[in-house]
Amino acid sequence: MFLTECPRDAMQGWSEFIPTEKKIDYINSLMSVGFDVLDCGSFVSPKSIPQMADSGVVLDEIDKSISNTKLSVIVANFRGAEKALEHQQVDILGFPFSISETFQHRNTNKNQEEAFNDIVKINDLLKSDGRALNIYFSMAFGNPYGEIWKWEDVDFWANRFNEIGIKNILLSDTTGTGNLEQIELLFEKIPSKYPTIDFGAHFHNRYEDSYKKLKAAYDKGCRRFDSAIKGIGGCPMAKDELIGNMPTEQVINFMATEKIDHSLNLLNFESSYNRAKDIFHF
Repeated sequence: MFLTECPRDAMQGWSEFIPTEKKIDYINSLMSVGFDVLDCGSFVSPKSIPQMADSGVVLDEIDKSISNTKLSVIVANFRGAEKALEHQQVDILGFPFSISETFQHRNTNKNQEEAFNDIVKINDLLKSDGRALNIYFSMAFGNPYGEIWKWEDVDFWANRFNEIGIKNILLSDTTGTGNLEQIELLFEKIPSKYPTIDFGAHFHNRYEDSYKKLKAAYDKGCRRFDSAIKGIGGCPMAKDELIGNMPTEQVINFMATEKIDHSLNLLNFESSYNRAKDIFHF
């Protein structure tokens, strides 16, 4: 299992500003847990996501000597990518590309082709830079805008990204609309067509749906999952009511039940969980 913890996704829609020092302390505690990646900040317009305005400061204070955990940040255009790459701590850039044209406009102020062209430029930049690029397929399992969902649309864009050499795609259930049949369908049909791409799952869902969604993807071969402690967060650009992230503690329970090996330090996870309680008041 390849596990990404997403404090950025948890924090970005939080209504009260989380002090910078508290963010740094929290992310450093997560560094000791042993996740493969921490999605820890974003370089987008502070007007759109004010909570992430201090991402550069936070990044520079993360202690990478604690573990081998890599740091990922979200960007939504080429300029954001350039700003993110000024920080040596950054290992991975994540770009949200939407299967829904409506959401692509809402989230990045671009249509799909414009966003794709930005990704081509960012990908070319990273070829000389050496850092990695993750593409998040937002609305991969449907959308709340009345646009008809077809698995072939996901396949169409997977093929386009395969052609430019993208290596990592996260199929994202941005508003928790995905059902088990869609999860099974996508993970059965698409990854086998593109063997050079590592596909993962970035689910937003209700707490009680966690296990069955994880199992649906896992049974179809998915071994890469994103999550956030207590399922806090979601995408503030999607719609008014946030559907939370996949809860990390549910992923841990799933791995225990299914007897899946992992390298997480569960004592350190408990410490991070307690820090999350202080930040998010649960």
